[in-house]
Amino acid sequence: MSDCLFCKISQGDIPSKAVFEDDVVFAFFDIHPKAPTHVLVIPKQHFDTLADIQEPALLGELMARVNMIANDVLKLEAGYRVVINVREGGGQEVFHVHFHILGGKKLLF
Repeated sequence: MSDCLFCKISQGDIPSKAVFEDDVVFAFFDIHPKAPTHVLVIPKQHFDTLADIQEPALLGELMARVNMIANDVLKLEAGYRVVINVREGGGQEVFHVHFHILGGKKLLF
């Protein structure tokens, strides 16, 4: 989508502090972090929300990438939280599905 903020970021049209990129996902540091480590992982293919992804294999692939980024790239050995906000009522602000990886301290509710 041409107006999508995260599409523009993944295409390099808007600068970001990249963490990881392959043919499926782009990961970058959140500009308003909620934890010492706060990375967003977005699929390169545009989906407005998690509810729009109907392919179980793609969901598995995305979660595998999130896991790999958290463990192998960010080295969050002490643990981490993965958050996915779905639609406005679920707190989603940017309508391109994205996974928040939060870590770097003990996370409390």
